[in-house]
Amino acid sequence: MKKILILGATGFIGYSIHKELSKYYNTYGTYNTNKLFKTKNNFQYYDLESTNIRKLISSVRPNLIISCLKGPFSLQIEIHKTIIEFIKKNNCRIMFISSSNVFDAFEHFPSYEYDKTLSKSRYGKLKSNIENLILKLNPAKYVIIRLPMVFGIKSHRNKEIKLLIKENKPIDVYPNTIVNINSDTILSQQINYIINKNLSGIFHLGTKDLISHFDLIKKIVGNVNRSVKFKHIYTTNNLRYLAVLPKKNCLPSHLYPSCESIINGFSLNFNIYKWNG
Repeated sequence: MKKILILGATGFIGYSIHKELSKYYNTYGTYNTNKLFKTKNNFQYYDLESTNIRKLISSVRPNLIISCLKGPFSLQIEIHKTIIEFIKKNNCRIMFISSSNVFDAFEHFPSYEYDKTLSKSRYGKLKSNIENLILKLNPAKYVIIRLPMVFGIKSHRNKEIKLLIKENKPIDVYPNTIVNINSDTILSQQINYIINKNLSGIFHLGTKDLISHFDLIKKIVGNVNRSVKFKHIYTTNNLRYLAVLPKKNCLPSHLYPSCESIINGFSLNFNIYKWNG
Protein backbone atom coordinates (compact mmCIF):
# COMPACT_ATOMS: atom_id res chain seq x y z
CA MET A 1 0.00 0.00 0.00
CA LYS A 2 1.23 3.50 -0.85
CA LYS A 3 2.68 5.30 2.17
CA ILE A 4 1.89 9.02 2.42
CA LEU A 5 3.31 11.61 4.83
CA ILE A 6 1.36 14.87 5.24
CA LEU A 7 3.42 17.69 6.73
CA GLY A 8 1.02 20.01 8.53
CA ALA A 9 -1.73 17.40 8.84
CA THR A 10 -3.58 19.16 11.67
CA GLY A 11 -4.18 22.44 9.85
CA PHE A 12 -7.44 23.22 8.07
CA ILE A 13 -6.38 21.88 4.66
CA GLY A 14 -3.95 19.24 5.90
CA TYR A 15 -6.50 17.65 8.22
CA SER A 16 -9.12 17.43 5.49
CA ILE A 17 -6.62 15.78 3.15
CA HIS A 18 -5.56 13.34 5.87
CA LYS A 19 -9.17 12.46 6.63
CA GLU A 20 -9.82 11.65 2.96
CA LEU A 21 -6.60 9.78 2.17
CA SER A 22 -6.45 7.69 5.36
CA LYS A 23 -9.44 5.71 4.06
CA TYR A 24 -7.38 4.42 1.14
CA TYR A 25 -3.66 4.71 1.93
CA ASN A 26 -1.18 4.17 4.74
CA THR A 27 -1.28 7.80 5.78
CA TYR A 28 0.99 9.56 8.28
CA GLY A 29 0.76 13.13 9.50
CA THR A 30 2.61 15.67 11.59
CA TYR A 31 1.26 17.86 14.36
CA ASN A 32 2.79 20.76 16.25
CA THR A 33 0.63 22.62 18.78
CA ASN A 34 -2.40 20.34 18.97
CA LYS A 35 -1.34 17.74 21.57
CA LEU A 36 -4.58 15.79 21.06
CA PHE A 37 -2.85 14.15 18.08
CA LYS A 38 -0.05 12.80 20.27
CA THR A 39 -2.07 9.67 21.02
CA LYS A 40 -3.36 9.14 17.47
CA ASN A 41 -1.82 6.45 15.33
CA ASN A 42 0.55 7.55 12.57
CA PHE A 43 0.85 11.14 13.84
CA GLN A 44 4.28 12.45 14.75
CA TYR A 45 5.37 15.68 16.42
CA TYR A 46 7.15 18.09 14.11
CA ASP A 47 8.48 21.57 14.77
CA LEU A 48 10.08 23.51 11.93
CA GLU A 49 12.64 25.10 14.24
CA SER A 50 13.73 22.08 16.29
CA THR A 51 12.83 18.80 14.53
CA ASN A 52 15.20 17.27 12.00
CA ILE A 53 13.10 16.85 8.86
CA ARG A 54 15.59 14.42 7.36
CA LYS A 55 15.26 12.05 10.32
CA LEU A 56 11.48 12.29 10.21
CA ILE A 57 11.07 11.40 6.55
CA SER A 58 13.83 8.77 6.74
CA SER A 59 11.97 7.03 9.57
CA VAL A 60 8.61 7.09 7.77
CA ARG A 61 10.09 6.49 4.29
CA PRO A 62 6.99 7.67 2.44
CA ASN A 63 6.28 7.21 -1.27
CA LEU A 64 4.62 10.63 -1.29
CA ILE A 65 5.18 13.72 0.84
CA ILE A 66 2.34 16.25 0.87
CA SER A 67 3.55 19.62 2.10
CA CYS A 68 0.97 21.83 3.84
CA LEU A 69 3.59 23.41 6.08
CA LYS A 70 3.27 26.79 7.74
CA GLY A 71 5.90 28.70 9.67
CA PRO A 72 8.85 31.08 9.20
CA PHE A 73 9.39 31.64 5.50
CA SER A 74 13.16 31.13 5.53
CA LEU A 75 12.79 27.82 7.38
CA GLN A 76 10.15 26.62 4.93
CA ILE A 77 12.57 27.12 2.05
CA GLU A 78 15.42 25.27 3.78
CA ILE A 79 13.12 22.39 4.78
CA HIS A 80 11.89 21.96 1.23
CA LYS A 81 15.49 21.88 -0.01
CA THR A 82 16.10 18.93 2.33
CA ILE A 83 12.89 17.21 1.21
CA ILE A 84 13.88 17.63 -2.44
CA GLU A 85 17.29 16.04 -1.80
CA PHE A 86 15.55 13.04 -0.19
CA ILE A 87 13.19 12.72 -3.15
CA LYS A 88 16.08 12.74 -5.64
CA LYS A 89 17.62 9.72 -3.95
CA ASN A 90 14.54 7.72 -3.03
CA ASN A 91 11.35 6.25 -4.45
CA CYS A 92 9.34 9.25 -3.34
CA ARG A 93 7.39 12.16 -4.81
CA ILE A 94 6.31 15.53 -3.44
CA MET A 95 2.92 17.22 -3.63
CA PHE A 96 3.29 20.89 -2.75
CA ILE A 97 0.22 22.90 -1.74
CA SER A 98 0.79 26.29 -3.37
CA SER A 99 -1.41 29.31 -3.96
CA SER A 100 -2.95 31.60 -6.56
CA ASN A 101 -0.80 34.30 -4.93
CA VAL A 102 2.14 33.23 -7.10
CA PHE A 103 0.29 35.28 -9.76
CA ASP A 104 -0.77 38.23 -7.60
CA ALA A 105 1.32 40.75 -9.55
CA PHE A 106 -0.94 40.10 -12.57
CA GLU A 107 -4.37 41.69 -12.64
CA HIS A 108 -6.06 41.59 -16.01
CA PHE A 109 -6.77 37.91 -16.62
CA PRO A 110 -7.08 34.53 -14.85
CA SER A 111 -3.95 32.38 -14.62
CA TYR A 112 -3.37 28.91 -16.08
CA GLU A 113 -0.99 26.11 -15.08
CA TYR A 114 2.00 27.00 -17.21
CA ASP A 115 1.72 30.78 -17.16
CA LYS A 116 4.75 32.63 -15.86
CA THR A 117 4.51 33.30 -12.13
CA LEU A 118 5.05 36.78 -10.73
CA SER A 119 4.14 37.93 -7.24
CA LYS A 120 4.38 41.18 -5.29
CA SER A 121 3.33 39.74 -1.91
CA ARG A 122 5.75 38.04 0.52
CA TYR A 123 3.47 35.01 0.70
CA GLY A 124 3.25 34.70 -3.08
CA LYS A 125 7.02 35.06 -3.43
CA LEU A 126 7.56 32.30 -0.83
CA LYS A 127 5.29 29.89 -2.69
CA SER A 128 6.93 30.80 -6.00
CA ASN A 129 10.44 30.26 -4.60
CA ILE A 130 9.53 26.79 -3.32
CA GLU A 131 7.82 25.95 -6.60
CA ASN A 132 11.00 26.88 -8.49
CA LEU A 133 13.03 24.49 -6.32
CA ILE A 134 10.55 21.67 -6.97
CA LEU A 135 10.42 22.33 -10.72
CA LYS A 136 14.09 21.27 -10.97
CA LEU A 137 13.06 17.70 -10.13
CA ASN A 138 12.17 15.08 -12.71
CA PRO A 139 8.59 16.02 -13.76
CA ALA A 140 7.34 12.58 -12.68
CA LYS A 141 8.53 13.33 -9.14
CA TYR A 142 6.29 16.27 -8.28
CA VAL A 143 2.77 17.62 -8.16
CA ILE A 144 2.22 21.34 -7.57
CA ILE A 145 -1.30 22.25 -6.43
CA ARG A 146 -2.19 25.93 -6.83
CA LEU A 147 -5.24 26.92 -4.85
CA PRO A 148 -7.62 29.87 -4.86
CA MET A 149 -9.37 30.77 -1.60
CA VAL A 150 -10.42 27.58 0.18
CA PHE A 151 -13.49 27.65 2.39
CA GLY A 152 -15.15 25.21 4.72
CA ILE A 153 -17.26 25.06 7.84
CA LYS A 154 -14.14 25.14 10.03
CA SER A 155 -12.06 27.44 7.84
CA HIS A 156 -10.39 30.53 9.25
CA ARG A 157 -12.23 32.64 6.68
CA ASN A 158 -15.65 31.41 7.78
CA LYS A 159 -14.79 31.90 11.45
CA GLU A 160 -13.58 35.43 10.74
CA ILE A 161 -16.81 36.36 8.90
CA LYS A 162 -18.94 34.97 11.73
CA LEU A 163 -16.94 36.92 14.31
CA LEU A 164 -17.24 40.19 12.37
CA ILE A 165 -21.01 39.73 12.10
CA LYS A 166 -21.29 38.89 15.79
CA GLU A 167 -19.30 42.00 16.75
CA ASN A 168 -21.22 44.16 14.26
CA LYS A 169 -18.02 45.05 12.41
CA PRO A 170 -17.76 45.55 8.63
CA ILE A 171 -16.53 42.75 6.40
CA ASP A 172 -13.87 43.78 3.86
CA VAL A 173 -15.05 43.18 0.30
CA TYR A 174 -13.29 43.81 -3.01
CA PRO A 175 -15.97 44.55 -5.63
CA ASN A 176 -13.48 44.78 -8.52
CA THR A 177 -11.67 41.54 -7.69
CA ILE A 178 -12.72 38.41 -9.60
CA VAL A 179 -11.92 35.06 -7.99
CA ASN A 180 -12.67 31.38 -8.04
CA ILE A 181 -12.82 29.21 -4.92
CA ASN A 182 -12.61 25.69 -3.54
CA SER A 183 -13.71 23.83 -0.42
CA ASP A 184 -11.66 21.58 1.81
CA THR A 185 -13.81 18.53 1.02
CA ILE A 186 -13.72 18.97 -2.78
CA LEU A 187 -9.98 19.67 -2.67
CA SER A 188 -9.36 16.45 -0.76
CA GLN A 189 -11.32 14.47 -3.36
CA GLN A 190 -9.36 16.13 -6.18
CA ILE A 191 -6.07 15.25 -4.50
CA ASN A 192 -7.20 11.67 -3.96
CA TYR A 193 -7.93 11.39 -7.69
CA ILE A 194 -4.49 12.78 -8.62
CA ILE A 195 -2.78 10.27 -6.33
CA ASN A 196 -4.93 7.35 -7.44
CA LYS A 197 -4.17 8.05 -11.11
CA ASN A 198 -0.49 8.72 -10.38
CA LEU A 199 -0.67 12.09 -12.12
CA SER A 200 2.15 14.63 -12.05
CA GLY A 201 2.70 18.25 -13.00
CA ILE A 202 0.96 21.49 -12.05
CA PHE A 203 -2.75 21.55 -11.21
CA HIS A 204 -5.08 24.47 -10.66
CA LEU A 205 -7.80 23.20 -8.34
CA GLY A 206 -10.76 25.51 -8.04
CA THR A 207 -14.10 26.14 -9.64
CA LYS A 208 -14.17 26.69 -13.41
CA ASP A 209 -16.61 29.59 -13.01
CA LEU A 210 -15.66 32.96 -11.52
CA ILE A 211 -17.33 35.36 -9.10
CA SER A 212 -16.64 38.84 -7.73
CA HIS A 213 -15.32 38.87 -4.20
CA PHE A 214 -18.27 41.01 -3.04
CA ASP A 215 -20.85 38.62 -4.52
CA LEU A 216 -18.96 35.71 -2.98
CA ILE A 217 -19.12 37.14 0.54
CA LYS A 218 -22.80 38.05 0.18
CA LYS A 219 -23.63 34.49 -0.86
CA ILE A 220 -21.55 32.99 1.94
CA VAL A 221 -23.31 35.08 4.56
CA GLY A 222 -26.67 34.01 3.15
CA ASN A 223 -29.63 34.75 5.40
CA VAL A 224 -28.43 36.63 8.45
CA ASN A 225 -30.58 37.49 11.42
CA ARG A 226 -28.87 40.80 11.97
CA SER A 227 -27.56 43.77 10.02
CA VAL A 228 -24.43 43.02 7.99
CA LYS A 229 -21.95 45.77 7.18
CA PHE A 230 -19.46 45.81 4.33
CA LYS A 231 -16.34 47.86 3.79
CA HIS A 232 -15.76 48.30 0.05
CA ILE A 233 -12.07 48.28 -0.89
CA TYR A 234 -10.94 49.25 -4.37
CA THR A 235 -7.34 48.33 -5.13
CA THR A 236 -7.79 49.24 -8.80
CA ASN A 237 -10.31 51.03 -10.99
CA ASN A 238 -10.34 48.04 -13.37
CA LEU A 239 -11.32 44.44 -12.81
CA ARG A 240 -8.58 42.50 -11.04
CA TYR A 241 -8.37 38.72 -11.40
CA LEU A 242 -7.00 36.48 -8.67
CA ALA A 243 -8.17 33.17 -10.09
CA VAL A 244 -6.41 29.96 -11.15
CA LEU A 245 -8.08 27.96 -13.90
CA PRO A 246 -7.17 24.58 -15.45
CA LYS A 247 -6.23 24.28 -19.11
CA LYS A 248 -3.63 21.53 -19.64
CA ASN A 249 -4.09 19.35 -16.57
CA CYS A 250 -7.82 18.86 -16.16
CA LEU A 251 -9.61 16.45 -13.85
CA PRO A 252 -13.03 14.90 -14.60
CA SER A 253 -15.79 17.49 -14.79
CA HIS A 254 -17.55 16.24 -11.65
CA LEU A 255 -14.50 17.31 -9.64
CA TYR A 256 -15.04 20.94 -10.66
CA PRO A 257 -18.26 22.05 -8.96
CA SER A 258 -19.61 25.56 -9.43
CA CYS A 259 -19.05 28.44 -7.02
CA GLU A 260 -22.72 28.22 -6.11
CA SER A 261 -22.60 24.54 -5.17
CA ILE A 262 -19.46 24.98 -3.07
CA ILE A 263 -20.93 27.98 -1.26
CA ASN A 264 -24.10 26.03 -0.54
CA GLY A 265 -21.98 23.46 1.26
CA PHE A 266 -20.60 25.84 3.88
CA SER A 267 -22.72 29.03 3.92
CA LEU A 268 -23.33 30.54 7.34
CA ASN A 269 -27.03 29.66 7.16
CA PHE A 270 -28.67 32.33 9.29
CA ASN A 271 -32.35 33.11 8.83
CA ILE A 272 -33.14 36.69 7.81
CA TYR A 273 -30.80 39.25 6.36
CA LYS A 274 -30.58 42.96 5.84
CA TRP A 275 -27.71 44.34 3.82
CA ASN A 276 -25.90 47.51 4.90
CA GLY A 277 -23.29 48.61 2.43
